[in-house]
Amino acid sequence: MNEAEPSRLELLQFARRVVVQQAAAALEQIDRWIAAEQRREAERRRGAEMRPPPPEWFIEVGLNKGNVLAVHTGDCWDPGKRRRPVTRAEALDALTRLQVEACSKCRPDTALGVLE
Repeated sequence: MNEAEPSRLELLQFARRVVVQQAAAALEQIDRWIAAEQRREAERRRGAEMRPPPPEWFIEVGLNKGNVLAVHTGDCWDPGKRRRPVTRAEALDALTRLQVEACSKCRPDTALGVLE
């Protein structure tokens, strides 16, 4: 065996050091990904906790903001794209005095106790 050439044992020890170094680098990368995901989840939780509660009532308006189309409950699944939150009193007023149509899906008139 030539003395300039590394022995088989030295080559195996070198290969082990390389594998250990690569594994450490890979673990560091995975740890960074985990930390970033934990930060994102914490931010989502904080955002959900700080979010104000949804309004109980909506009024759907047309292109002209003065054109009121319908009254919806806050949990209606089809409230339209142009809507604004209102109080219970405003929703009642819209249904009774202004004769605004009640949504046929969420039936705010029933929830408000306004029977036709």
